[in-house]
Amino acid sequence: MSRAIHRDHFPDRPLIERVCVVGAGVIGSLYAAHLSRVTDVWVLTRREEHARALEARGLRVSGRADFNGAVHATADPDAIPAFDIAIVATKATGLDAAASSLEGRFADATIVTVQNGLGAEGIVRGHGNWPIVSGVTFMSGTRHDDTHVEYILDTETWLGPYNGTPYESVEELVALIESAGLKARGFPDLRPAQWSKLIFNATVNAVAALTGLPHDRHFGAEAETGDLGHLVHALMDEGKAVAAAAGIELHEDPWEMNVLATRRGSAHHPSMLEDVEARRPTEIELITGALVREAARLGVAVPLHTALYRLIKAKEASWELEIGQSEGRPE
Repeated sequence: MSRAIHRDHFPDRPLIERVCVVGAGVIGSLYAAHLSRVTDVWVLTRREEHARALEARGLRVSGRADFNGAVHATADPDAIPAFDIAIVATKATGLDAAASSLEGRFADATIVTVQNGLGAEGIVRGHGNWPIVSGVTFMSGTRHDDTHVEYILDTETWLGPYNGTPYESVEELVALIESAGLKARGFPDLRPAQWSKLIFNATVNAVAALTGLPHDRHFGAEAETGDLGHLVHALMDEGKAVAAAAGIELHEDPWEMNVLATRRGSAHHPSMLEDVEARRPTEIELITGALVREAARLGVAVPLHTALYRLIKAKEASWELEIGQSEGRPE
């Protein structure tokens, strides 16, 4: 059993003595830098040069906070000492490889997933029998380089127990994250919150990726017949119908979440839009794909989400065509 759940035995000191953050993109860097202020943090990177840079310079946070966090970093999982918590902060497309790097190791640790969509916990469970805490995060930022991340949206991380993990583990993790200067909230059942964000992301990410628009006022506009908000609203209504069929009472209404976000005044670039602009594989399978598959299982028609899912898959296929055409051109 993880050392991270025995707070009652040692009420006067923190029990989470070491955290490993797997993946040092925007979200992983924000967790690692902040948590380094209150506990020992190791970062597991894909690239050795990234690890060396973090060891040498630490992690700089600017924007909503301004400080340098001191972390340990390595690209070799065998070089990491035993830890209490691993926050797997890779994108969904890198989750299987990240979980595989932990397989057969760190049996006493609790693993935290913070990927968009549904199904991250099952992927992790396929690589080990660790206790798992499910998470979704609304934080956002901009990665300037390997050791500098700008903190832009300082919203909560939502956390809940998965498949028998004690809720005390969640409460302790929430307390640790909050003590580090980030926002967090625990839920005995995360599914209502998880589904709220799933519907939000399945709509906003896919629409942004296809239109090239950041998440801005267009997503909430419904005054004119041609306004994008009509499509966004209809997509979210489809998602809500799937949640209702699954017996999920949503924690927040996705449409209201969308409208509130568009009124903050600053446009946000969803991760799937960034992936499309960079010609990278998107997280469509665990986000819109997961919603479409759940709808099929439950017998709920979701023609708009199905269309978006297939269009994003086709857009990804078009990049392979571009590469093939490029390789076939004469010098």
